[in-house]
Amino acid sequence: MLLDGLHLPLTTPFYSDGRLNVPKLEHNVARYSKTPAAGLVALGDSAESTLLSEEETRRVLRGVVGAAVDEKVLIAGVSRDSVVGTLDLAGWAAEFGYDAVLVRRPSIFRASARGGSAKEMLTYFQTVADRSPLPVILWSGAAEDGALLPVETILELSGHPMILGLVDGSGDFARQERLKVGTAGVKHDVTVTSVFAAVTRRMQTQRGAGELISASTLTDGGAALAVTPTKVVAKTRTKVVGFQILAGRADGMLEALKGGAAGAMPGFAAAAPQACYEVLAAWKDGDEGLAREKQERLADVAKRVEGEMGVAGIKVGCDLNGYFGGWPRLPLLPLTGAERAEIEGLMQGMRH
Repeated sequence: MLLDGLHLPLTTPFYSDGRLNVPKLEHNVARYSKTPAAGLVALGDSAESTLLSEEETRRVLRGVVGAAVDEKVLIAGVSRDSVVGTLDLAGWAAEFGYDAVLVRRPSIFRASARGGSAKEMLTYFQTVADRSPLPVILWSGAAEDGALLPVETILELSGHPMILGLVDGSGDFARQERLKVGTAGVKHDVTVTSVFAAVTRRMQTQRGAGELISASTLTDGGAALAVTPTKVVAKTRTKVVGFQILAGRADGMLEALKGGAAGAMPGFAAAAPQACYEVLAAWKDGDEGLAREKQERLADVAKRVEGEMGVAGIKVGCDLNGYFGGWPRLPLLPLTGAERAEIEGLMQGMRH
């Protein structure tokens, strides 16, 4: 799977009483599908996924697929502390039609005093990659969050045929250079369109009139009603890519791109997809000066909203740009009126 471009980490909407709001999720996905983003990420780092029940998790996965256009790459966050739990969720993502899964360091390793041995860490990711029905993307957060994947672990995993790449939210560009050098020999063949855009699984599947899909896709269980036929999209070609790295922070996209990153997956992109995309577009057009201007325009805003205010701040930014953000789910608290006014001022030039 080609990971070039901007991938939007979706937030999870809730009603005022805390219930999951699937209609607003579908509204957001439909609007994001009209942006130039390459992909959408369900249950990513800013989706409050650990606050969802298993049934709610499946409803989110289903809702995103149902509202997204076929051309958008769909990535599902499936991290659980156990290998069994992670693979179970990866299986649901595959059944619903996702293209890849996003897997981060288990929280039991982050919380424990010893942090998990290198062998345990490798065993977790290798076993998931060995058995996952979908390609795997590693996710590494900042060191202060306890979610950082060691460079040595990433290099060991990079040669696995089912591991496509890494979302790196560390902001450490010397680290990215080490990863670039250490993974230089990794090669993957990916299917692309005639204009070198990603070919998604949904683009390769066409449902004919009157055909039925599996009951489990609709109801989380039950016997299959029929098998959906597969039709390969016309005029595809193969592209060779390396170990694909995506910038995980909005305030470091340009430096990551200069270091060889294929694209970006910053949390702030949910609130300001156009502003984030413009950095990548200018870079792709070979205009580094414009890319730097666009990066500087959003760097301080993203650092405050994405880095300091977190999910609640990103959701306020979504509200300002016509996407439903709403309140986070307890125990996370909404922002104060003063904080909301601050974000409105910071994002004044990013409204659309």
